[in-house]
Amino acid sequence: MDPIGKKLLDIAKKELGYTEKGDGYTKFGEWYRKHVDDDHDEYYSTAPWCDMFLAWAADKAGVTEQTGQFAGTVEHAEWFKKNNAWGHDPEPGAVVFYDWNGSNDIGQIDHVGIVEKVDGKTLHTIEGNADGYKLMRKTRDMDTVVGFGYPSKIKVAATYTPKHAAPAPTVDQVGAPVTGQTHEQQQAHEQQPHGTHEKLPTQDAVLGGILAFVLCGTLALTAGRVAAAKAPANSPIRVRKRGRHHRPATPVALPADLTPAVLDSAEATTAAMPVLSLAAAHEAEDREFWGRIAHLEEDSELTFWNTLHADLAESQYATTPGFR
Repeated sequence: MDPIGKKLLDIAKKELGYTEKGDGYTKFGEWYRKHVDDDHDEYYSTAPWCDMFLAWAADKAGVTEQTGQFAGTVEHAEWFKKNNAWGHDPEPGAVVFYDWNGSNDIGQIDHVGIVEKVDGKTLHTIEGNADGYKLMRKTRDMDTVVGFGYPSKIKVAATYTPKHAAPAPTVDQVGAPVTGQTHEQQQAHEQQPHGTHEKLPTQDAVLGGILAFVLCGTLALTAGRVAAAKAPANSPIRVRKRGRHHRPATPVALPADLTPAVLDSAEATTAAMPVLSLAAAHEAEDREFWGRIAHLEEDSELTFWNTLHADLAESQYATTPGFR
């Protein structure tokens, strides 16, 4: 059985017994008018619908590229022939074209259906607009058959659509555990008691320095602002963000020797770059901050307040349990 044709049959069996309305209206013709015909011509809503039913079924089965979407049987048969998918051997799942006069001429084709079963020279089919009004099973002989279209012989170019990369981390995610950590490792980190983490001397120094600037008076604060104003507006610390692959408007055609499976395998083995840790980010900010104000140490007023802060800090550590 033609594998693509089998998908058409699965859809067609569910619609058996459908009957057109008194004026010839069918849901298949109405669908074709709205979704296939560029002009949305109302003619199709009540037109002969044997081929429009196949177009509708192909859309439902997701095989329009292999089956085509036509309202005219002659054009449909010519399309199969042009794509080297035309022949004269009956096969379940094949699209069968008839000329009631038995001319064997594609240009004289009157009707179309899909083969469900072959019994010698007898065809068992499912046809829309059969007997002029209904979707039903029919038994036909080969005398009126012009030929068959084989959907699975229609060559469709292999395509590959890149997968979206993971989005760039947000600010509060920077420094979070890497995805590759085990559950036990993350749990151990979360359960670590407060106060057991080692303090970073650099961070304490930054915090103390900031407090000293707040307390030292207007002179030191003004000097710091003047120095900051002379610094470049953009931070010299740059963090590379992970890019995002954008899905192309149309799938990318692959060379004949390259398959989607090969690309999927390569993508699956690509290692992700670790996220910048929070500690490293803080250290970079510390270096930037102290680099900007290093020249202010020559200021006598600032030296005075720094000395005062150092004495206070030393006194605090000396009286704090654990730092004696």
